[in-house]
Amino acid sequence: MNFRPIFEEEAAKRTIIQVNGVPVTARVGQTLALALLENRLDHFIVNPISGKRRLPYCMMGACFECRIIVNGVADVLACRAEVRDGMVIETQDNCREMTWSSSAPVLPGWPARYWRTN
Repeated sequence: MNFRPIFEEEAAKRTIIQVNGVPVTARVGQTLALALLENRLDHFIVNPISGKRRLPYCMMGACFECRIIVNGVADVLACRAEVRDGMVIETQDNCREMTWSSSAPVLPGWPARYWRTN
């Protein structure tokens, strides 16, 4: 995937941000999603159900596929956050544990495969 910058090179101030411990260059004020894609980040999050690596899809905050950890805060939407000096970015690689309750009510119309009985 190749992404073409939408800013003129000389018009945008550049800064260094840390992405998974690696320093990368980004333009101050552009979205984190665009900055990370321009720097060829291969995924933003690992899907907690399938375990597949995911990249942004909608680029407007509706799909939640661009969730990352910014300065220790999880679930930040990269397409809605702007690059700032000194940011520390991490991908959300650790799938969260899903807890199931055998006493959970079964909703009418929901297929039984969505509910765990043991």
